[in-house]
Amino acid sequence: MAGRSVRAEQVRATRELIRNTAERLFAERGVYAVSNRQISEAAGQGNTAVVGYHFGTKADLVRAIARHHTEQLALVSERLLAETGDSTELRDWVACLVRPTTEYLAELGSPTWFARFCAQVMADPALHEILVDETLDAPVWRQILDGLHRCLPDLPAEVRAERTAMTRHLILHMCAERERALAVGAPTPRASWRGAATGLVDAIVGVWTAPVTEGS
Repeated sequence: MAGRSVRAEQVRATRELIRNTAERLFAERGVYAVSNRQISEAAGQGNTAVVGYHFGTKADLVRAIARHHTEQLALVSERLLAETGDSTELRDWVACLVRPTTEYLAELGSPTWFARFCAQVMADPALHEILVDETLDAPVWRQILDGLHRCLPDLPAEVRAERTAMTRHLILHMCAERERALAVGAPTPRASWRGAATGLVDAIVGVWTAPVTEGS
């Protein structure tokens, strides 16, 4: 029994090391610019087949990385959703969309790679559906969007869809830019992730309350 327990812990530790190493390399270089051999070598693994052995295909590895983080993100989102309650304030619902990511990245410390990893995956037509499945289709995300939409009942459906996409891109890419700056010691517009969230909420409220121009 003891031997099995030790073996199971070794497997868990190896998987975690590979997953974390792959996340960093994918974030810094792009998913398809990084080979399994490079991941293995960066993780200090002598067997170049170890990545495939533990995770299968590259898509499987991407999903494992995404799922590792999104399970934790969902917990933060659910807490903020409960705190928001039945608010009728648009800003509260926008904050509920923004702050799970910024709070989570702040908790991880610096450097982090998750935001840049997500930006790389979302830009890849072969892989972005994985991230959509793991994050944007989560029930808590839909509940938050429903609350936001209730604040703007007269907004046409097609405009809602357009501004939802804008919101997603603003959160994703602004977090990735801040993460990148922190990793290299570059200056950032805001001193903290909390401050960055406030700036994002300000901007996204502006997106949702912008006038709607009729016609093409």
